[in-house]
Amino acid sequence: MDLSAIEKQVSEIVAEVADLAELKTGQVMVIGCSTSEVLGEHIGKAGSQDVAQAIYRGIQSVSRQRGFAVAFQCCEHLNRALVVERDVAWRYGLEEVSVIPVPTAGGSMAAHAFTKFIDAVVVEEIRAHAGIDIGHTLIGMHLKHVAVPVRPTQRLVGQAHVTAARTRPKLIGGPRAVYEKSAPNESCT
Repeated sequence: MDLSAIEKQVSEIVAEVADLAELKTGQVMVIGCSTSEVLGEHIGKAGSQDVAQAIYRGIQSVSRQRGFAVAFQCCEHLNRALVVERDVAWRYGLEEVSVIPVPTAGGSMAAHAFTKFIDAVVVEEIRAHAGIDIGHTLIGMHLKHVAVPVRPTQRLVGQAHVTAARTRPKLIGGPRAVYEKSAPNESCT
């Protein structure tokens, strides 16, 4: 497996999804990743710290440059909890839980992120502004309520399928509701 190619694929996907989602400084992108799937193996059966390191480098190169935060989803053995920087948990009012992800309980990607973040904590949930799922890890539970699928140009990382989403605010109201700022304003009598 060419780790530099994986890093490049991931950085391109992250940059494209960040653009499509119009992520702003301080917003959050959730990442779910099966390093086993990247290697062409069954999810949870062949995790790789080397693959996790390459993916982490690809993600962080873009997130640091653009200023958005990243939340790494753990595997189902930790109930899909998330690894975030402590300042992200504070900023979004997320409750910290007591666990340290390891490759066999949390997954290789989350375990690697936990060791690389400056001040890592684990939280049970988040409502992220965008997300990337590498290898069918099911990140939807950690996105804001209205998730809109986006299709990155690069649809594989190694052997793993990639899906992604951005979010948008809920559209509320009825036939008289206005959703664009340029629309005329009529009185409601």
